[in-house]
Amino acid sequence: MTVEHLWRGRFDNAELNALHARGFGYEPGDADVWGRVNDHSLGWVCARRGDELVGFVNVVWDGGVHAFVLDTVTDPRHQRSGIGTALVRLAAERAGEAGCRWLHVDFEAHMDAFYLRACGFAPTAAGLIAL
Repeated sequence: MTVEHLWRGRFDNAELNALHARGFGYEPGDADVWGRVNDHSLGWVCARRGDELVGFVNVVWDGGVHAFVLDTVTDPRHQRSGIGTALVRLAAERAGEAGCRWLHVDFEAHMDAFYLRACGFAPTAAGLIAL
């Protein structure tokens, strides 16, 4: 079955919370992600295989030229099939169309191959304060 990638695709909170739990390895929560992305995001990409949500990425921005990808996740049953790369590719295209000049991402070291090779991000120095 084909996977469709949808900019600002519809999802319900329960299915996205369940996908995040499977993808990131924690118990499902009850976050109002739909409300959050509609209030704070430039957009998001949903990957659907039929009716099943199998991938998601959120694109937040500063209202100007900087956009940031957050919460990139592919269902573990479908990883390494190109879904995540296509999520980020569409996110980058739409951020560029919105006038953004830079797409940022931060990630843990084990995700280097995905973000730097598969998605084409360049390594850069950055800083972080854990709050």
